[in-house]
Amino acid sequence: MGAILTARLTPELQSRLDAFSANRHISRSTIVKAALVRYLEEEEHEQDALTVGAAYFGKYASGEGDLSTTYKSRLKQKLRGRQREQTTS
Repeated sequence: MGAILTARLTPELQSRLDAFSANRHISRSTIVKAALVRYLEEEEHEQDALTVGAAYFGKYASGEGDLSTTYKSRLKQKLRGRQREQTTS
């Protein structure tokens, strides 16, 4: 025999469970077990955003791992380079 689980239900949820059980001629325990199995299966198969987008993250990467920490100096270098191009043209 399996473990016994106690859950506190709101009065509304209790009424809905009782009505559903009576209409379908299924025990409340069977309904709750089926709902729990369904919930766990859905949650176990749900992937987080990182897993879903893994194929796209870094797809256009430069291969340089410090871009987030050196962006200001890189931007200054590019701007200086453009200024030099404009003055030599």
